[in-house]
Amino acid sequence: MQLEQIETFPELEDGQCSTMLAFDQTPIRTAIWPATSNSPKGTICLLQGRAEYIEKYYEVITELRAKGFAVATLDWRGQGGSGRLLDNPKKGHIGSFKDYGRDLEQFMQKQVLPDCPQPFFALAHSMGALILLNQLPRLRTMLERAALSAPLVQLAPERRKILGKKTSQTTIRRLTTIARLLLLGERFALGVDKTSVTGPWSFDNNPLTSDGPRYDRNRLFLEAFPQMGIAGPTFQWVNEACKAMQRLQSSDFQSAVHTPTLMMPVGFDQIVSSRATAQLAKTMRCGHAITIAGSRHEILMERDIYREQFWAAFDAFIPGSPKER
Repeated sequence: MQLEQIETFPELEDGQCSTMLAFDQTPIRTAIWPATSNSPKGTICLLQGRAEYIEKYYEVITELRAKGFAVATLDWRGQGGSGRLLDNPKKGHIGSFKDYGRDLEQFMQKQVLPDCPQPFFALAHSMGALILLNQLPRLRTMLERAALSAPLVQLAPERRKILGKKTSQTTIRRLTTIARLLLLGERFALGVDKTSVTGPWSFDNNPLTSDGPRYDRNRLFLEAFPQMGIAGPTFQWVNEACKAMQRLQSSDFQSAVHTPTLMMPVGFDQIVSSRATAQLAKTMRCGHAITIAGSRHEILMERDIYREQFWAAFDAFIPGSPKER
C-alpha cells in the first residue's frame, strides 16, 4: 500500500521533524509545528501512549493548530520512528521508566523552550500521561497546565492477567520482578500479543475505539509501515510501568505536584482503570477529573460524540485565564 492511499493532512507539511540524541545516544524522533494563528496561544506538548507514533496524531495536531497553538511532539524511545532498544524491534521494552522522563526533560529544554512560543501546556495520553505525571515535579517551572487522556494510573482488570487469570497489580509487579531476577526481563510478558504490530483485535472486539474509519486509518498505516509499530511489552517494561504507577500513590509525590492537571478517564476503558484515575485526581492537590462516559480508551481516536466532549473540557481548561496562571 502506498503512502498516498492513507488519509493525509497537507497543512502539516510546514512542520519540522528532527532527531534528538538522548543521554545514552538513543535517537529520538521529534516534530514541531507552528500555530496557524499570527498570535499563538502557546505550545501544546503532545505526548503519545505506548506503541503509538507521531503520524497517528495528525488529525489531533491539525485541531490543536486550528485552536491557535503550536504543537511539539516526539516518539518515545523504543517505538515509532525512534531508536529501538533490543535486537527484536517488535518488543516494547524500556531499561528504566525514568529514561522516558529524561528524554522528555531534554526535549523540553533543548527544543521546546528555545523554539516554541510560550506558555507551554501538555496533552498526554495513557502511557504518555504516566510519564508526564512522574515528571511533573521537575517540569513545574515549564508547564502551565496538563490535560491527560485516559492516563495509565493503574491497569484495568482486563489487563491484569497472568496465564489468563485476573490478578492484582501488586502481584504482577512481584512476578515481573522475579522474571527480571531470573534474567527474563527482555522476554515478552506472559499473555501479551507477541508478533502483531497492529494489535490482536479486529474492529468488532477492539478496546480502543468505536470509530470504524479512525480505527481503519490507523490499522492501514501500520500495515503499510509496520516498522513504525511494536507488539507486546516485555517483562521489564511491565515491571517498570508498575513501579511508575506505584510512585503516583506516594503522598510525597502528590504534594510535590503543583501543576494544575485535568484527568479525563473514560466510561468504557478496558486498558486502564478509570476508577483509579478518578481517585488519584481526588487526592492530588492540583488534580481534577472529568469522565467521558461511553468512550473507549483512545478518546482522541473515538467517534465525534465523545471527542467533542473531550475538546469542550480541554478548551475550558487550557489555556486558562492569565489570572489563573
